[in-house]
Amino acid sequence: MKENIIESTSLHTNESTLSSNEIFREIILDYYRNPRNYGIIENADIFRHESNPLCGDDLELYINVKDNKISDVKFIGKGCAISQASASMLTEQIMGKDFDYVKKLSKQDVLENLGLPELGPARIKCALLSLKVLKYGIYLYLSENLKDSENADKIKQEALNLY
Repeated sequence: MKENIIESTSLHTNESTLSSNEIFREIILDYYRNPRNYGIIENADIFRHESNPLCGDDLELYINVKDNKISDVKFIGKGCAISQASASMLTEQIMGKDFDYVKKLSKQDVLENLGLPELGPARIKCALLSLKVLKYGIYLYLSENLKDSENADKIKQEALNLY
């Protein structure tokens, strides 16, 4: 899944050199302040809501599917910069992709996208909330609409084991 959002993002700054941590921090803040694909899809094919009661992060994901591809995706939510930036980045990453690609997305893919491959236990749930919501949404869609219980159960298990 080496399609990293960070690699395709340019950062304009007055400073000539920034450490990679500073660049990632700036990019996360940009995605938080200017979320991509923010909004609601009326009558979405996939809808899922999850929250993290420990920190207050909240996320709703809306997806439309056409020919087994993500034809539209939006999210709304509130919470910390990491959770909301992660959701925004994930929507960009899955737009136009087929289910096989989306089903293979991993915890490591999301963390690498954020530039935070070694997050501590307190922040890992923030970063992975969007992936959890996506996996549960895909699970429900596969089991209810496509009657694909084998793949659905595997994806549900992945969502349960994210953190």
